[in-house]
Amino acid sequence: MAAPGPEARATALLRRPHLWLVPTVLTGLLTLLLSLLYMGGIVNPNGDLRDLPIALVNGDTGEPPAGQRQNVGTRIAEAIAADTAGGKADWRTLTRAEAQEQLDSGRVYGALVIPPGFTDSVTALTTTGATARPTMTVLTNPGKGSLGSSLASQISTAAARQASAGLGEQLTAAAGSADSTIKVLLADPVEIVTEVGHPIGSHSGLGLSAFYYTLLLVLAGFMGGNVISNGVDTALGYADNEIGPWHTRRPTVPINRTQTLLLKMAMTAGITLVSVSLVMLACVTILGMDATHLPLLWVYSYCAALAVGLGVQAINAAFGGIGQLVSMFVFIVLGLPSSGATVPLQAVPAFYRFLSYFEPMRQLSDGVRAILFFDARGDAGLTRSWIMIAIGTVLAFAFGFAMTGYYDRKGHKRLTPQPA
Repeated sequence: MAAPGPEARATALLRRPHLWLVPTVLTGLLTLLLSLLYMGGIVNPNGDLRDLPIALVNGDTGEPPAGQRQNVGTRIAEAIAADTAGGKADWRTLTRAEAQEQLDSGRVYGALVIPPGFTDSVTALTTTGATARPTMTVLTNPGKGSLGSSLASQISTAAARQASAGLGEQLTAAAGSADSTIKVLLADPVEIVTEVGHPIGSHSGLGLSAFYYTLLLVLAGFMGGNVISNGVDTALGYADNEIGPWHTRRPTVPINRTQTLLLKMAMTAGITLVSVSLVMLACVTILGMDATHLPLLWVYSYCAALAVGLGVQAINAAFGGIGQLVSMFVFIVLGLPSSGATVPLQAVPAFYRFLSYFEPMRQLSDGVRAILFFDARGDAGLTRSWIMIAIGTVLAFAFGFAMTGYYDRKGHKRLTPQPA
């Protein structure tokens, strides 16, 4: 037996350029992509904002003032609806009941309400019978997330203030020689009141608990899938097990790729039961997160995390060693900025809106939000989420077994020589 050569030293290896090349290029590229993808989705929400759905309610039924064919509320509502705030708002002219329905189903981010009797209260300002300023109400929807609700509130408030200023000019001109106190009142006649249109619980993270709970489900599926994949490969003798200074290599079990994937997916289905139960235990029981429909939430959480875990197993089976990196981009890197859970999809660049049609995190966050904040209504996004979970699960099975079946037919075995 030949004598072993001298051991290499780090100082000597550091002088080899090829040792630096691949890690440097990959690390730099990943860092650049992560920076562009994450910051690109949130850096300028006001600039990217387009067509944010906001309800516009005109409840004014008063008679038109003398010489005019429309009452004041109708004129203001038409002016607001015609002005989309530079394309930022998608005003939906609704009745008060319809607006509440869309607030409760998460289809609008807020509402601007012109109340009954608005014309009468405006007309009274120019008489001695004025008792209070006319009001317009801005309704928020915190269930759609704090940023989305805030953007809708800003747009609605700005529209109401603009309407008040225009109305003030007309009233001031009509007041003629009224004293200065009256003119100050008439210059900005409308009081703007902000109220919560669809309340959520105090333990809801200002509407962000749905996002973080979804992130936990995705991470449970992603990390669980990778841990199971590595654990099975180690147990079957296809990977080394190294913990600190201890190294082991189990005897290799003869098994093809298809059967290996089937084993990993079956274990994923079983272990996800435990991980999802612990997520709910931590969030709902220990931390007190506001949540209703708990049985439905558990079933949905399990199916969501399982779909991610099965997708991870399929990707790992198809791509091998780089599978974990690929699945990280599919489920997390591209999913976070396109989820619409923290920044509304109407306030992100078009690239992220395109990703949102199929990226898993957006599909899952809509369902979680519907269960937590919108009474588990199907039209709040839950129905679409169930459909996308089913599609994702079918794709995971189809893609994973198609690839492993192809590798097996081509004779690409995973058998590796047993170390001495």
